[in-house]
Amino acid sequence: MSVPVRPGPSSWRRAATLVLAAGWTRPVPSAPSRPQPPAEGFRVLLLQRSASQGFLPRAHVFPGGVLEAADRSTDWLRLFAPHHGPPRFGLGPAPPQRAAFPVLPNIQPGAVDEDAAALPDDIAFRICAIREAFEEAGVLLLRPRSPRAPDQAPGCALAPPPALADWRARVRRDPRYFLSLCAQLDCTPDIWALRHWSDWITPFSRPGGRRFETTFFLCCLSEPPPVFPDLVEVVGCQWSSPSEAIESLTSKEILLAPPQFYEIRRLGNFASLSDLHKFSLDRESEGTERWMPIILLTADGRIHLLPGDEMYLEDSNFLENCMSTEKRNEEIMNEGKKFHRIVLYNSHSYGDYTGYSIHVTVLPKYKHVYPKSFVVGKSHL
Repeated sequence: MSVPVRPGPSSWRRAATLVLAAGWTRPVPSAPSRPQPPAEGFRVLLLQRSASQGFLPRAHVFPGGVLEAADRSTDWLRLFAPHHGPPRFGLGPAPPQRAAFPVLPNIQPGAVDEDAAALPDDIAFRICAIREAFEEAGVLLLRPRSPRAPDQAPGCALAPPPALADWRARVRRDPRYFLSLCAQLDCTPDIWALRHWSDWITPFSRPGGRRFETTFFLCCLSEPPPVFPDLVEVVGCQWSSPSEAIESLTSKEILLAPPQFYEIRRLGNFASLSDLHKFSLDRESEGTERWMPIILLTADGRIHLLPGDEMYLEDSNFLENCMSTEKRNEEIMNEGKKFHRIVLYNSHSYGDYTGYSIHVTVLPKYKHVYPKSFVVGKSHL
């Protein structure tokens, strides 16, 4: 086993992603391609990125994007007032801060906006995720300004505003216009509908690659809203249950990056939207771990090692390095027992694999749930 030296520090950006799960207990006219309810009783929104995108081209992803200074602006305080305000805006007690590996050298909590009075991360990242869902998919997760306490039931999206295309163009050009849109509708972003679900750091794969520290939020909706891809970053969309998404991945109808693959498999643990929603409510006070996969390059693919795996090393050298071995994936798997890993066969990138599997034998932390092990035989792809 060796660790090749890879020069050149990565440039880190902070981002937020929104996993939209919608109840699907009856046929949905707004989604003719998925007329019948799935076995799980819910589907999640997947957006197909344009082939021209520099990061994950053609992949199917959850809505999301980079945190902007406008998402942390103190101008939001006037919109949330007088009913909700610092420090938690009605979100409830702050979850405990979990020890995080690694410490990122080129990113600081205040890197986006150095104003000490800016919105706290818990609020700003939720606003970012909601703004990106509007920009990419035309979905508006807003809530009328009201003294009423946010309820705990699955939420619903507002109808798209008049002149949707014009508003999206403005927000894409300048994220500060999202606040203007909310003010015009006399609404606030529905930050209370979002549950902190996970945190992923883009692993090192090549010098100069784009790297993100991304907060994943889960939002359960009682029914699916209409979706309007922006046809710039996003060229298509589909609602898929966890099992349907994996079937599409297996048949190579869609591409999924490893975090999306992992999260979809994780969602497969839930038999209904109500089960998923209750679980996300009950465990949110526990906080989440932040994960940076370490890539092990093998003779016939690559393995994404996750915390808890017997080969995972909390070593800051892996911020800018991969592991490598001349052994094949099967040899590596036969040598171990304590697994938390994603295995790709014959892959030089996320899109050219001939096999894709996940292996989990470790117990989850902080009342979360991990995916069940799942293997797609190489001959099946």
